[in-house]
Amino acid sequence: MLRTPLLIAARSPRCRALVEHSPLTRGLVTRFVAGETLEEALPVVAELTRDRLVTLDHLGEDVTDTAQAEATVAAYTRLLAELDRAGLAGRAEVSVKLSAVGQALPADGEKIALHNARRICEAAARAGTTVTLDMEDHTTTDSTLGILRDLRVDFPWVGAVLQSYLHRTEADCRDLAGPGSRVRLCKGAYDEPASVAYRDRAEVDRSYVRCMRILMAGEGYPMIASHDPRMVAIAGGLAVRHGRSAAEYEHQMLFGIREAEQRRIAAAGGRMRVYVPFGTEWYGYFMRRLAERPANLAFFLRSLAGRR
Repeated sequence: MLRTPLLIAARSPRCRALVEHSPLTRGLVTRFVAGETLEEALPVVAELTRDRLVTLDHLGEDVTDTAQAEATVAAYTRLLAELDRAGLAGRAEVSVKLSAVGQALPADGEKIALHNARRICEAAARAGTTVTLDMEDHTTTDSTLGILRDLRVDFPWVGAVLQSYLHRTEADCRDLAGPGSRVRLCKGAYDEPASVAYRDRAEVDRSYVRCMRILMAGEGYPMIASHDPRMVAIAGGLAVRHGRSAAEYEHQMLFGIREAEQRRIAAAGGRMRVYVPFGTEWYGYFMRRLAERPANLAFFLRSLAGRR
């Protein structure tokens, strides 16, 4: 019942101002966000990569001018250079939202986003790591997949993200299940209309399993992004059925969520990657995390009550 209001609040300037300026909220954000600066995030990455893999997201989206897009590219370029310098690039990659590098600009947004994403991929190649293109709401799906195809001509390791709540995703999984294709499968975090997305949680779950079957049976590298114990178990069973070793797929979970399970998977020899966001533009990400799982919202409310 609270998912839609929370997702609406994620795009509300008034709600953003209230949340960002509350000292109670700011203290809680550290559960889900590794810091506002690279200097704060890097020690978190160093600790996580002792037993897990990491993908780093410099938070920001829906950029409205080219200067903001340039600033995002500069932030990623610096991030990748620092990962290389710190010896972390072998276990840490980056995730990029194309709307943060110009996709939403009114004039030539797609061309600008492709150019800027290419610059980030070049920086990743120099550092010896990879890039995954995050997926946003359904209106950007075709553009994002088109940019992905263009980038993979020179950088075949660029990862894609597909969202199981979209009706189209099974077909997209078939298209992207080829040799060497890295695909992160998640359920989806945006408030999408019934015309393009499953609205019932059980339907989203069934679609997720169908998509996993396609990816596990394919020739690519599935990245199973789910905190759901059922999906984690089903992924393991599908990997066995299709003869995949632990090195031929990975699990992904968000920073601050189910940490004990993350460590368990890693200790058992599985590839476990943690999605680690950082930056000052944390508000939208934080609100979507509250909307995704009732447990996150319950934790948030308990923490607020405990701090009064």
